[in-house]
Amino acid sequence: MNFFQAQDNARRKTWQLGLMFAAAVVTLIVLTNLLLIFAFGWTGQQSGRTFSQSLQAIPADTWIWVSIGVVGVISVASAYKYLSIRGGGRCIAEALGGSLIHQNTRDLKQKRLLNIVEEMAIAAGVAVPPVYLIPESSINAFAAGFSPDDAVIGINQGTLDILSRDELQGVVAHEFSHILNGDTRINLKLIAILHGILFIGMIGYGLMRAGGMSRRNGLPLLAVGGGLLIIGYGGTFFGNMIKAAVSRQREYLADASAVQFTRNPAGIADALKKIGGYSNGSFLRNRAAEQASHMFFGAAAKKFAAGFTNLLATHPPLPKRILAIEPNWDGAYPRAEPAAAAAASSGGSRPPEAGSAALAPADPAGNNAAAAYSAVAGAADTAGYPQQVVQQVGAPDRESLQAARTLIASQPQPLSAAAHDPDEARALVYAMLIDPQHQQADKQLHYIQEHAERGVPEHVQRLLPAVHNCSRAQLITLLEMAVPALKELSRAQYKRFSNNAARLITADRRVDLFEWMLHRLLVKELYAHFEGPQRQSGHIRSIGRVADEAAKLLAIIASHSHPALDQQLAAYNAGMAELGLDQPFAKQESFDYERMNKALGKLRRLRPLRKPALLKACVAAALQDGALNDSERALLHGVAATLDCPLPAQMFHAPVSNAESSAHPG
Repeated sequence: MNFFQAQDNARRKTWQLGLMFAAAVVTLIVLTNLLLIFAFGWTGQQSGRTFSQSLQAIPADTWIWVSIGVVGVISVASAYKYLSIRGGGRCIAEALGGSLIHQNTRDLKQKRLLNIVEEMAIAAGVAVPPVYLIPESSINAFAAGFSPDDAVIGINQGTLDILSRDELQGVVAHEFSHILNGDTRINLKLIAILHGILFIGMIGYGLMRAGGMSRRNGLPLLAVGGGLLIIGYGGTFFGNMIKAAVSRQREYLADASAVQFTRNPAGIADALKKIGGYSNGSFLRNRAAEQASHMFFGAAAKKFAAGFTNLLATHPPLPKRILAIEPNWDGAYPRAEPAAAAAASSGGSRPPEAGSAALAPADPAGNNAAAAYSAVAGAADTAGYPQQVVQQVGAPDRESLQAARTLIASQPQPLSAAAHDPDEARALVYAMLIDPQHQQADKQLHYIQEHAERGVPEHVQRLLPAVHNCSRAQLITLLEMAVPALKELSRAQYKRFSNNAARLITADRRVDLFEWMLHRLLVKELYAHFEGPQRQSGHIRSIGRVADEAAKLLAIIASHSHPALDQQLAAYNAGMAELGLDQPFAKQESFDYERMNKALGKLRRLRPLRKPALLKACVAAALQDGALNDSERALLHGVAATLDCPLPAQMFHAPVSNAESSAHPG
């Protein structure tokens, strides 16, 4: 599915969920009032009154207050649950007993998993998500989060113990599909909605217990409590039917997307077969798994596994999923146990991939980096490149994965190691912001010495020479690799790091393109984790409503992509033609990051289906001379990130200008 279409569908499904929730609330109001009628009529008859006399004794405004009470209870319960998971995916992972896998782990299986996740995130153009290990022996995994920026991936211990690298890659690709298609946001909202409906049943259970202990009002409380229990759990039953139907359809799509991503149908198919042949299957023992059952790769709750409860199954039957991938499957499940899988494990370091024998790590000085980047870039059809970029947004494939591996392998070893350590990752970012001019650099280094945590300044000094020898494209990849390690910081450490980075950027009282891009990525990928997910409505339906902002954006891109005025005008007109707009060109003499941020802030509110034209216009303006240089790449990367348009790895490392520079970005 097209990324922008998937995002639009996800938003429409959110509205549909809201309508279904409203319908469920109305139904519960009606049923609760009917229960009240029955309860009053029954108790009145016990007192010698007729049924009609009992109803006449009910105050006229009772029905209104009961309805308000039902709405209030459900709303408060749903809001409470929503607030309890407002931290995003890590709240779900922690509720399931998950523990964060640290980036500098020495466990071979965990390191292999982190390698796979990192490759796929960079290939897909999204933030590398934190990975949590769930202490369950079954084969399962999930992705959760309100957006790609706060998403996490959870993996059962059994998944690491049983699956080969190819199978694990297929499972991870399946979860990335959920992240890219907006399924994770819907899944979290479903948890809150269903909890609100279930809470009516919880109240009923409480009233029944109270009635059992009461001598005076025991029978009425038992009757009302039993009725509320039936109503609440009846509503939950139908809610779970809706959840299951939505989840089953999305699972087929995620399976297909995983095959497209990896070009290896056997990987995900064999993982599903091992679930069928494994004694523990995919089921989880943790009680919290039931409410999150629709998030998992395989069926997580046993009561949804067979018989009549297939109606509530959150996942299609294993045979149907496998046959959709391998139509000629013979129906046999291989025996899968940890002991049998241990011999097939490829260890922790990134193993050689098919067709990638040349992907040896770069030497410490990064001398083979240029060759690696040339291999990624290749030859591109610049005439069709803007449309190619749009088509590849959120739709990674095998070429994207291969490009990501090449980019990762091309990094100088000391910098790659630094990106995976929380202390050194901070130093790596600081080093990226150190000016190559000695006078300014001395001031920045002195600031770091005074304000950074102990030990970090020494790392900056050590990493600085290698950073200065990197191209901007390499630094972008290193920054993406460093995000999970930076997310391991404490909140206080994050605050200090964020303030220090901002001070280093503005130390010379100017902000260049690379510094702007780096800051945009840090804000986008860390703010959601430490401050809470940013929920963008995306309600602007027409590009014409943001014509002024689009013109400002294209003018900035044209002014800073081409040296001559006639080239700038041609680039601007090329971008405006893609949008069908006719705003006058206003040359930007210097890079005004505040103007850029303000324009992007409004453009970000475009509906998903309106963003492809804007992104295509930006690429067309930058590519007017037939090539992309480092500055243009940085500019497009920052724009795409701000617009929530994930670009696969090879998309903005190609095509490459003949004037490609490997100098430090400052």
